Amino acid sequence: MTSSKPQDPFFKSLGALAEDTDQLPDSEDEKGGDAAKKPDGTTTADDGDEDRPMQEIESLCMNCGQQGTTRMLLTTIPYFREVIIMSFRCEFCGDSNNEVMPAGQIRDQGTLYTAKILKREDLSRQIVKSPTATVILPEFELTIPPKRGQLTTVEGLIRTVINDLATDQPLRKIQDPPTYDKIETLLASLHSSLLDDAEGEPVSVTKEGSRIPESDPVPNPFTVKLDDPAGNSWIEFIGGSMAHDSKWNMRQYNRTREQNVLLGLAQVDDEADEEVVRQRRGELPKEAIEALQKAHAHGGVGGDGVDDEIPTLKNEEIYIFPGICSSCSAPLDTMMKRVSIPYFQDIFIMSTNCDKCGYRDNEVKSGGAISEKGKKITLKVEDTEDLARDVLKASDISPFPSESCGLQIPEIDLVLHPGTLGGRFSTLEGLLTQVHEELSEKAFATGDARDATQGSSEFEVFLGRLKDVMTASIPFTVILDDPLANSYLQNLYAPDPDPNMTTETYERTWDQNEELGLNDMKVEGYEEGHAAGVAAEKAAAAKNAEGESAPAKVGPTTAT
Repeated sequence: MTSSKPQDPFFKSLGALAEDTDQLPDSEDEKGGDAAKKPDGTTTADDGDEDRPMQEIESLCMNCGQQGTTRMLLTTIPYFREVIIMSFRCEFCGDSNNEVMPAGQIRDQGTLYTAKILKREDLSRQIVKSPTATVILPEFELTIPPKRGQLTTVEGLIRTVINDLATDQPLRKIQDPPTYDKIETLLASLHSSLLDDAEGEPVSVTKEGSRIPESDPVPNPFTVKLDDPAGNSWIEFIGGSMAHDSKWNMRQYNRTREQNVLLGLAQVDDEADEEVVRQRRGELPKEAIEALQKAHAHGGVGGDGVDDEIPTLKNEEIYIFPGICSSCSAPLDTMMKRVSIPYFQDIFIMSTNCDKCGYRDNEVKSGGAISEKGKKITLKVEDTEDLARDVLKASDISPFPSESCGLQIPEIDLVLHPGTLGGRFSTLEGLLTQVHEELSEKAFATGDARDATQGSSEFEVFLGRLKDVMTASIPFTVILDDPLANSYLQNLYAPDPDPNMTTETYERTWDQNEELGLNDMKVEGYEEGHAAGVAAEKAAAAKNAEGESAPAKVGPTTAT
């Protein structure tokens, strides 16, 4: 069975590129060299050159002004994404340069990778450093600012730092001795972390001649942090999966406006947007905010001078909430509309769209009260008509954990825990398609990683069965289990019962109520508890005031 996610013909894995290279002809006879000659005797690029994985381009050498050669390789890094590896060399002056460029788009969020280097094997972790990434080594108090992209390892990165710092050391020794001494101390620490000898040369064998095990600890453990606002950098994890590597961590964060300006996602001179962003973040002075609100109330800042109360929600009304884009920090509006689903309840459809960077987000939240019981819906799907049923997998609009509904398909052993896909209002076919896309893109390795991962064939079989379910090629059962009863599956026979669908309610367990925060919620008699708490606070304050006002007693003084 082939992979469910087709491989990009332009960005193949290194293993696939090596196979394509082996299949290319090596000699002129195999190429048919005579056929590639023009009548005037000159040669042309044969068809095999177009199929070569590595492309060569003549480019200007910035060192000597002659023509050098740039080689480009388009490939895919397992568990990461597509990159372009470039190498330049000039045959006239010997100048060379290597660089890695991300081939994908700028991500919605920045990434911060952290890896603890405790053993020799950690020095071999692969690193993809984009031109926008910053490398931080806290133990050495060293920060490497954004520069050219690199495809290297932790050891290669440290040795590059050592070479860059050691280049001008002879000159610093004469011109700036204090700085020279500080850098020498830093270089000694870096060499010690790489297990180098006294002369700074790598050591791979012991004095007895045996090879040093990769499991041996490094003398000076340190931490590598890779901070990339564009999200196009990466540090390799060890152990086959992220969960098995306790020394590796990845955190995503929202970019600041300054970072968006550096990435070209926001304009520097957009003062109007900057003022709106600062106002929505609460960064403006209190007097300025009050002045803006007063001007808006009198129609001075786009207002109409009317300060009406918020009207009752109606299905025809669309409410707009001002906010800030999580991708580019530009001001945007979130629109919310109330929709009534027949034989169910009211829901809220929320939509966010940023005109600056194109970020979009849609979400569905329930608008009804918290149900006293949970609900379990079971549907037996027999044909494609059942795939067109509307499905509401809603998020709760209250401050409880959202996306409380779980989904199961026993025939293919599919179990999605609550919170997996968020709130969705779609058809059953659309929901299953989203499940397939999420699993094939995030949970399934491709290329070299797929070949090395145990159990990849079983996962391919599972995705194939999921495709059969998506097209209703086989009968299957869908189970929606929602402790808050905020999910919905369309009844084609409403208001009569659906012969293929059963709905049952059940009492939530104590653990479910605890997870939802319902055990500590008090909706009756809370006024008495609040009044008792206020009275206790007043009594304690009065007692403290009496203690402070009482005169202090002075005892006899004894001199020694």
